[in-house]
Parts: sequence; C-alpha cells; structure tokens
Amino acid sequence: MPSAEVTDGAGRPADITAVPVRRPGRWVVAAIVVVVAAALIRSAVTSPGFQWKVVGDYLFDTRVLEGLLVTIELTVIAMAIGIVLGVMLALMRLSPNPLVSSASWLYIWFFRGTPVLVQLLFWYSIAALYPKLALGIPFGPAFVHPDVNTLITAFRAAVLGLGLNEGAYMAEIVRAGMISVDEGQTDAAQSLGMTRIQTMRRVVLPQAMRVIIPPTGNETISMLKTTSLASVITVTELTYAVQLIYSVNFKPIPLLIVASIWYIVCTSVLYVGQYYLERYYGRGATRELVPTALQRWRAGLLSSRREWT
Repeated sequence: MPSAEVTDGAGRPADITAVPVRRPGRWVVAAIVVVVAAALIRSAVTSPGFQWKVVGDYLFDTRVLEGLLVTIELTVIAMAIGIVLGVMLALMRLSPNPLVSSASWLYIWFFRGTPVLVQLLFWYSIAALYPKLALGIPFGPAFVHPDVNTLITAFRAAVLGLGLNEGAYMAEIVRAGMISVDEGQTDAAQSLGMTRIQTMRRVVLPQAMRVIIPPTGNETISMLKTTSLASVITVTELTYAVQLIYSVNFKPIPLLIVASIWYIVCTSVLYVGQYYLERYYGRGATRELVPTALQRWRAGLLSSRREWT
C-alpha cells in the first residue's frame, strides 16, 4: 500500500526535518589516534634516555644559538641566490635562441645530476684545482690575482654549493609556473606593444606566482635542513654546533633533540609564511579567499557538533 503523506493542519505537506548523517567511524579513528599519541607522549616524557633536563640546559646555550644563526644565514643567502639564478635560468630556458636555452639546460642537467654533498666538498677543495684566480679581460691581461684559499672560506663554499645547486631546481619551478600561464596572456601583452621582459615582469610572473610559491616554500624548508650538510666542511651551523658539544659531554641524544626542536621551530615559521603567501597570491583565482587554519578548525568543530545534536 502507498504510504500516507504527512501533512500539517492546513492540508499542506509538512516540512522535512533534515537529520545529519552519523559517521561513527570518524570518531573511532580519532580515538585510536588520541590513544597512540598519548602512548608516544608518555613514552617520551617518562623514558630516562631522553634526558629532558639536559635538553633544557642546552636549548638556549650560546653555542647552539650561534649555530642556529649560521643555519638561518645559510638558508637565506642560498635561497636568494637560488631564486635569482632560477629566474634567470628559466628565462634562458624559454628563450627562442637555441644557444641560450641549451646553456641553461646544461647547467640544470649538471647541478641536478650531482649530489649536494659532492658539490659542497668540491667548492671547499677548489683551491686544489685553482690556487689563484685571474680576474681581468677574457683572453687578455688579468688585473687581480686573489688567493683562493683566502677567498673561498668554509662558509662561502657552503653558500656557493647550496645556492648554485638550488638555482637548478628553482629554474624548473619558475619555468613550470611560466608555462602554466595561458599563451593568450602573452599574445595580448605583445599586441599592446610590450617587450618580452615587460611581458614577463608585468603579465606572466604575477600570474605564475600561484604555481611558483608552493614548491618554493617546500624548497626553502628543505634548504633549512640541507644546511646541515655544511657540517662536513666544518661550517659551525646548528648540527655541527651540537656535534661539537656532545663530542665533549658524550650525550648525543639530548643534544640531537635540541637541534631537532630548533629545526621544527624554524620550519613551523616557514610553514606559516608559505601559507599566507599562497593565500595572498591566490586572491584572484577564486571568489573567496582560502580560509585560515583557525577558520578551518572552527568550521570543523561546528560541523562535528551538528552531527551529534
């Protein structure tokens, strides 16, 4: 038999009461995550091997903070070199001149094909290949002959190795952002009489930033951690600083925890900066801005309340 239609007193169909879908599986998974996280935290807090008192004693040690400052300096300088070099190489790679594009491709191929550690060691030992440099007119007289041992210090070797290597990766990131912009934008700019450089600076690059920013943020975070490789050429960055300390007090675990805490703090700051840069350059892509982490958290709590009310 057909079911009777529910009506109100006036004979009209009654309003439908929407009932949120119950999802108990979500709460089961959340409970498992909470239990596992609590077990890990309890193990870390109660295990004597972590030696949290030692961690607290050395967390703000002057030697550690000086190493942290060197790490930040290496990251900033190497990324600045990498970004500038990457933009230049990307423009060269997209050049219609085959010689220019081939030179860019060869650079990218070489630096992406060799490990960063090898490049750091090479620049640190460059004096064995070129004891003195000759700066002057190409194929002509040289006016300056600096000593390479004095010119290329351990810190400068680290900057060169990290920066030149990063330029190869940034070139591909920038190139991907440029080719993601519709060709019609370039054609329209050229029809207005803009030069190739003006088109890149005013039309292509501003639109390509939405594609460039996320991987650039990842590269910056990766660079912060890659600076630890500079310890092999005796640059006293954060990792090498804690190594020097625990080589004396023989407490490697708490000192490595100290280094890890500072790396996490720095990467967290970079995460926040990357998020707001993405939000800034994504303004024209959607009608509404991407919600912040706090807004998403608040919306998730409200959604969970509705499900259980």
